[in-house]
Amino acid sequence: MGVSDKELSSEPRSSSPPTGNAYEAYAPKAMGTYRAHEVGTEGASPDPDSSSGRAASVNGEAVIELEAVRQSRRGVFAYIRTRDFWIVLVLGQVLSLCLTATNTFSTLLVNEGTSIPAFQTLFNYVLLALIYVPYTIFKYGPKAYGSFLWRWGWKYLILSFCDVLGNYFTVLAYRYTTILSAQLINFWAIVLVVLISFAFLKVRYHPAQIVGIIVCIGGLGILIGSDHITGASYQPGVSKGDQIKGDLFALVGATFYGLANVAEEYLVSKRPLYETVGMLGAWGIIINGTVAAIFDRSSFKTAVWDGKVGGYLTGYTLSLALFYSVGPIVFRMGSAAFFNISLLTSNFWGTVIGIHVFGYSIHFMYPIAFVCIVGGLIVYFIGKQVYGEAFKPWLGRNQEKGSDGIGTARRRAERPDAFV
Repeated sequence: MGVSDKELSSEPRSSSPPTGNAYEAYAPKAMGTYRAHEVGTEGASPDPDSSSGRAASVNGEAVIELEAVRQSRRGVFAYIRTRDFWIVLVLGQVLSLCLTATNTFSTLLVNEGTSIPAFQTLFNYVLLALIYVPYTIFKYGPKAYGSFLWRWGWKYLILSFCDVLGNYFTVLAYRYTTILSAQLINFWAIVLVVLISFAFLKVRYHPAQIVGIIVCIGGLGILIGSDHITGASYQPGVSKGDQIKGDLFALVGATFYGLANVAEEYLVSKRPLYETVGMLGAWGIIINGTVAAIFDRSSFKTAVWDGKVGGYLTGYTLSLALFYSVGPIVFRMGSAAFFNISLLTSNFWGTVIGIHVFGYSIHFMYPIAFVCIVGGLIVYFIGKQVYGEAFKPWLGRNQEKGSDGIGTARRRAERPDAFV
């Protein structure tokens, strides 16, 4: 990911901003082929634009192409037998728990009389920018970072815009709905992600993946049914019109989330993780601050401010920062679709927490729904080749157009002994 210290120290600093080939000094390196074992790179001349599948050599040693590795390790359970599958499955549940935590803190804030949808998320973007932007500048150097902003900044602006509005409308929905019904927005986000990925990123879904998604949605249907039976979706003191308003806010939030998820998967597959998250935070401060100044002024004046609210805001910020830091790894090892169906279990985790925090009672159908969703996640990867969804079709036959960072298929090919 990014530039190595050796490259930074050996690259002469120009007195003018880097352009053209100078920019490539810190862009992800293109490789047309991948080594079966670590070998020297001197004398290597892979063609980064080649998709012919021809073998190459480095210093006379044979090189195995990523595509050849994929084709040689096929089978119904090829990916499920790998360590990567279990890692991405666990990481998906970590994200689900983080989402449950943020939803819980949002509900607690509303219960305390503090409903500031945009402002409460601003701290998350500030924290992400403080952590990742300085590190990115350190890796690139100030001049190279300026050139990067010129060429890539507008793409991250679009990503941040969708992400900020997704957060705003989702949190806003908690004024009118319960923690359980607000989480049902995941369904529309899944549909949108699948459609966009198919249409624009050339993702083609295996029949098992479609079945897995349907099974996961079936688990969500069980949750909805149990909520209806127990009356958990009822919000006392809120009119039917307000409940419809909350549903619409949740739907708009899910739409922006779906757009942001696909955009982030695309960008983080090509760029370093710290760059993507850092820019998401930097642009997020500006956009989210503007949204808060426009829509949260009246709410800010009437909000309750005490130690308990401060604790809830801190918990919300830390949970969301962890969510944003782990998410890109799941986008690399899995996909935007897997990311979203993994979050469906947050309904179950939300109920488990709600039993102790909000006095919810768990229905016997909830454990069944949880098992159904997790089973769907496993079915989703049946029939996938050894690299699973880490192999991105838009990065080329040998992923030569992508990053070699944590969680990528390219890193797995170059460093087969790496943990992720």
